[in-house]
Amino acid sequence: MKKSRFFMVLFICFALLVSVSAQAGRVNLKGKKITMSILGIAGWYPSKLGVDMSPAFAKYAKKKWGYDVKFTFEEAPFTSLFQKASASLATKSDDYNIIVSDSQWLGGFAAPGWIVKVNKLLESNPRLKAIKWYDQIVVDTYMSYPLGSKNYWGLPLEGDTMVLYVRKDKLLDPKERKAFKAKYGFDMPKTFEDFEKLTMPKFEKILAFFTRPKEGFYGLAQHTSKVYDFVCTAAHNYIWSRGGRIWDNKTGQVWGILNTDQNARSLAAYKKSLQWMPPGGVNYGNSQIMEAWNNGKVFCAIMWAAVGQYMMHPKGGEMMIVPPPMHLIDGKGKPNRVYSMGGQPWVINAFSDKEHLQVAEDFMEWWYTEDTQMEFARRGGNPVIKSVLDKKGFEKIKPWFRAYKFMLRRDRGRDFWHHPMYSVMLAKQQEAFHAYISGQVKDPKVALDYAAYHLQKILYEHGSTKKAPPKEGAKIRLK
Repeated sequence: MKKSRFFMVLFICFALLVSVSAQAGRVNLKGKKITMSILGIAGWYPSKLGVDMSPAFAKYAKKKWGYDVKFTFEEAPFTSLFQKASASLATKSDDYNIIVSDSQWLGGFAAPGWIVKVNKLLESNPRLKAIKWYDQIVVDTYMSYPLGSKNYWGLPLEGDTMVLYVRKDKLLDPKERKAFKAKYGFDMPKTFEDFEKLTMPKFEKILAFFTRPKEGFYGLAQHTSKVYDFVCTAAHNYIWSRGGRIWDNKTGQVWGILNTDQNARSLAAYKKSLQWMPPGGVNYGNSQIMEAWNNGKVFCAIMWAAVGQYMMHPKGGEMMIVPPPMHLIDGKGKPNRVYSMGGQPWVINAFSDKEHLQVAEDFMEWWYTEDTQMEFARRGGNPVIKSVLDKKGFEKIKPWFRAYKFMLRRDRGRDFWHHPMYSVMLAKQQEAFHAYISGQVKDPKVALDYAAYHLQKILYEHGSTKKAPPKEGAKIRLK
C-alpha cells in the first residue's frame, strides 16, 4: 500500500509539472483588452466567417484566460490580397495579426520570414497537437512549404474541393432520360454513386446532349479565364487526372515534365470542352460560372464547393451536387480523378508583439474545437478536422458536404506551387494556357513549351533549381 501511495503521489507531481511546464511559455493576458486585426478575401464568404464568429471566441477567451478581445477586418480581392498583405509585411508592420492566405501563397509569405512557422505551436499546445486532420491532403495543401514537406506555415481555415453541380430536374426528367438512352445506348447517371463511377467519355456525351444553343441552354460551365488562376486550375484537372505532372517540386524541374505530348493531349481535351459552354465561355471565372448556373443557362458546372450556398437555386430548376467525372489516363487508359484543391489557410504575422501572438494561438485553439468547427459548418464553411467530417449526419448539413468530403483526399486532390515565385510563375502559365484555349496559339505543345521554358527560367534565376532552361526555349512565341 505504501508503495502504491508513493507512486500515486509521484504521478500527481509529474502531472502538475507537465501542466505547469505547458503553461510556462504563456503570456499572461488576464485583465487586458486586445484588438486583433484580420486581413481577408473580399467577396469570399468563408474568409469573413471567422470574424463573424469571433464574439464566441471572446467569450471563450474571457472565461478561460480572463482577457477581453475584439476583431477588426479588412479585405481585398483574390487578385490583389497577396500584394496588399506583402506591402504591409515587407515593412515589418503588425497592421494585420492574422491573414487569410490562398494556399499557394504560403511560400511567398514564409520565405522572407513574414509569417510564423507553426510547428512549435502545434507541438507545444496540447489542444492543437491533438488535432486529427481529415486527410493528409489538408496538411499538404493548407500547411506545408515546401509543398509536401513537414515545415508548416499555415493552419487551415476553409477546406475546398472541386465538385459537380448538376441540374437535377433535367437529369431525372423521364423524357430526357429516354431520349438520351435512345441516342447513346446507355442510361445517364441518376445517383451520387452513379456519378462516382462516371468517366469523361460518357460525361462528354451528356454535355453534348444538353447543349442546345437555339434554346439558350448549354452543357457545361467551368473555369477558363486568364484572370488570377482560373485557366490553370481547370487545365490541371485534365493534366493530373489524365496521368500528367506539372513539375518536380523537389528539384524544381519543369522543362520536360510540363511540356510533354501527353499533357498537350490533355490541354486539347480541355479546350474541346468549350464547344459545350455558352458564348463567351473562354473567359469564365467564378462569377461567370455562377451567373450562367443561377440564370439557368447550363446543365452542369465544375466549380468550388465553397460557393455552394450561392448555387442552390438555378433558374427554373433544381440542383444536385456530386463528384466531378473521372478522366482516363492519357484519354484511353485507367479511370482516374485528380482535381485542383481550393481553400485557404490562416497565417500569423511574425511581426506581431507577444500579446497578439498569444491571442492568435488562443484563437486557433478555439477555432479547431469541435463545437466551433460544427458551427462553422452550419454557417456554410467547409471544416477539415476528422471528428467533424466523420460525425454522423455531417454530410446532410449542407448539400455540397458529401461531394466535398468525397473529394478531400490525397488521391483525388492536388495543389500547385507553394513557392515564393508563385505569382510570377502563375502569370506566365496563365498567359500560355489561355493563349491556346482562346485560339491565339493553335498547337497545345507550343503553349506548354512556352510555359515550361519561362517557369524553368524563373526557378533557375531564383536559385530553386540547378537546371537551367534550354537556350532554344527563348525563341518560343505564343503564336
